[in-house]
Amino acid sequence: MRITRFTLYPSSIPLTEPFVISLGPLAHANNLFVRVETDTGQVGWGEASPFPTIHGETLETTLAVGAFLARQLIGVDPRDADEFTGRMDRAIAGNACCKSAFDLAFHDVAAQAAGHPLYRYLGGRNNKAMATDYTVSLGPVEAMVAKAQWIKEQGFPVIKIKLGEGPQDLERVRCIRAAVGPDIPLRIDANQGWTPALAGDLLRQMAPYDIQHCEAPIPRRAFLQLPQLRAASPIPLMADESCWDHYDAQQLLDLGAVDRINIKLSKSGGMHKAVKILRIAEATNTPLQVGGFLESRLGFTAAAHFALCSPQVIFFDFDTPLMQSQDPIQGGIQYGPGGSIEMPTGNGLGATVDPDYLSTLKATEIAD
Repeated sequence: MRITRFTLYPSSIPLTEPFVISLGPLAHANNLFVRVETDTGQVGWGEASPFPTIHGETLETTLAVGAFLARQLIGVDPRDADEFTGRMDRAIAGNACCKSAFDLAFHDVAAQAAGHPLYRYLGGRNNKAMATDYTVSLGPVEAMVAKAQWIKEQGFPVIKIKLGEGPQDLERVRCIRAAVGPDIPLRIDANQGWTPALAGDLLRQMAPYDIQHCEAPIPRRAFLQLPQLRAASPIPLMADESCWDHYDAQQLLDLGAVDRINIKLSKSGGMHKAVKILRIAEATNTPLQVGGFLESRLGFTAAAHFALCSPQVIFFDFDTPLMQSQDPIQGGIQYGPGGSIEMPTGNGLGATVDPDYLSTLKATEIAD
């Protein structure tokens, strides 16, 4: 089996309301869909969701790098993950988000050719119930409390709170906990917004509010200060922006820097490297969360397949497709009551992009 054609589709879908984190606001899901074709007739799909303040990639750069990578990947066997990953990494450094779209599309066609759903192709089983949290964007306390109350009313099992602005974050958590009551779990995510000293103070003061974990409390380059912060924190720490691939994961765990890791396929460069993080987590009994950026249901369908590949994955952050004003995906995961996730049937990824929507986008084709 060989790849014979790529088609790249840049897509911009407005969000129903701005998504605000400590690194800045976003108003659109600016994503790149990648369609691949093989000489055996399979068609596969991948998606990149560049987040400029985290990836250092934009939709425009992802499209340009995607066209460059496609020319390096014509003729590759999509079943040979070491080969296609090596080709991409030798061709250009970084650009993990862009590379992830190709990786996902290759895994899609490889699983189709093997006659398996993607999770089974990766060695997983559809044997766990998954339900997503829902995120409260960073903003005025009153608005955040109202959103948290709405999330509880909608039946989501967990509320995730974006923080990272400063000492006033304590009041945000206090007010949200008072408004939603003691029973629904809270997760917090500072997106690198606190200094180590402030993080230590806030985490100790937030302990009474029953927080599941805190993602990315301090700047990623300050990771050497995470072991001391972890030792003093009553709240488990989760690596996100400080953990891109399996090398980062091993380093953080060797340092004793974090309790948990958040894997995002658009951050790891796709399934191949994400599975390597997963194996390290299994060997060290490290709990995992699977999340994402602003992918559509296509990207989060891939995330759900990945989440079925290990019992270490126990936290699910699959909410951002629900924040988009348009859903151009056919098939894929479906959201049920209480944020429950229903997997698609069939082989491969089980998700494609609506042809009518694609007809509104400007396509770039690369073929042999």
